[in-house]
Amino acid sequence: METARLLEWIGYLASAIIAFSMTMNSVLKFRWINLAGAALFAIYGFLIQAYPVSFLNGFIVVVDLYYLYSFYSKKEAFDVLEVKSDDIYLQRFLNFHQTDIQRFFPDYSYKPQQQDKIYFILRDLSVAGVFIASESQAGTLKVVLDYVIPAYRDLKNGHYIYNQLHGKLTGARYSKVVSAPHSPLHSKYLNKLGFKQRSDGQFEKILSNEAR
Repeated sequence: METARLLEWIGYLASAIIAFSMTMNSVLKFRWINLAGAALFAIYGFLIQAYPVSFLNGFIVVVDLYYLYSFYSKKEAFDVLEVKSDDIYLQRFLNFHQTDIQRFFPDYSYKPQQQDKIYFILRDLSVAGVFIASESQAGTLKVVLDYVIPAYRDLKNGHYIYNQLHGKLTGARYSKVVSAPHSPLHSKYLNKLGFKQRSDGQFEKILSNEAR
């Protein structure tokens, strides 16, 4: 009886994981979570001798693994497009994604400044996100906005732009970049990109000149 109850709960857990995967905006997150749910469902089907369930979910596991391998092995062409603070497309982009931007930057509102450095991050020439920074003091860039649309939310944008900030994009003027922790999600993102939190609560990253 206990075994039957355990198997039932395995089935519930697998169903919940697969259902949760359907809520992901990021294709990468969807694949990883769906993979876990399908693998658990395949084991569940095998244990209760429901072999069609097991085979179907085993097939889904293979499909997820294939797409994950394709994603991680794919060589994308990254580039940046610098724009002015009054660029019309920039304003439309920010307005269109305003609700999602507020999840990471709750207090953000676009206030154009002529001295801002503004770049669209391009992946295979598709706009994947926008990066806005300003000079806070000599040698230091302060992040105003670092936003990536859901389909490209996999840290590749962040790694690319921060590796380009020293030298290639801004000359050798800047040695570090700082950012306020605008939300828990944003703080988690900064930690993954190698930022260190200072005693004043700000996050700081020393820029490398390797990408020059």
